[in-house]
Amino acid sequence: MAAVRFALQVSTAMSTSFFHVEERWHFRVLRMRSEDGTNRLTRSRVLALTGEIERLAQEPQPLVITGNDRFFSAGAELQEIGALDGPTAYAFAKMGQALMARIERFPAPVYAAISGYCMGGGLDLALACRHRIASPTAVFGHRGAALGLITGWGGTQRLPRLIGTGHALAMFVAAAKVSAQQALDLGLVDALAPDPVTRAGQQIRAGAARGSVVAE
Repeated sequence: MAAVRFALQVSTAMSTSFFHVEERWHFRVLRMRSEDGTNRLTRSRVLALTGEIERLAQEPQPLVITGNDRFFSAGAELQEIGALDGPTAYAFAKMGQALMARIERFPAPVYAAISGYCMGGGLDLALACRHRIASPTAVFGHRGAALGLITGWGGTQRLPRLIGTGHALAMFVAAAKVSAQQALDLGLVDALAPDPVTRAGQQIRAGAARGSVVAE
């Protein structure tokens, strides 16, 4: 009976070319999507996500942000970055910081459910979430240094706080990739699960049963 009731309560809240939002029992799932499947954080996508996070915050429920089996997000669009000069680079950084701040300050728990590649700005987004659950095949990295770039979206502050300065420098400066198991060992993710969205939902429902769904 519970499974039937859960199925009946799933409905589409919002759907765009950038993401799809589902209402589920006690939480929402925001699934990023793109034509090529990489879910790059283009200027348009970042602005659209910022607006949607603000909308969802008006009636807060726990939120699960995810991508597809191959990519959580490949990060920022390099062609856009290559076209930036000083003033536009500053504006681009502030735009990304605004999205991450809204996720970090969301009035209910936010989970990153990560499968596949979580790179660059995509890792910044995951770091802004309160919880991170990864599939065993997830891969993490900040490859900007290999291209002469460094993130301006808050990852340089959040990652060292989470895994320590030494490990963070290896990811930022040496552009080291980290496997899902390594991420768990480092404390970058909270848990591994074959289906991270399902695991996040289980944790949210357990919190709801304890009466702590907002504060968890």
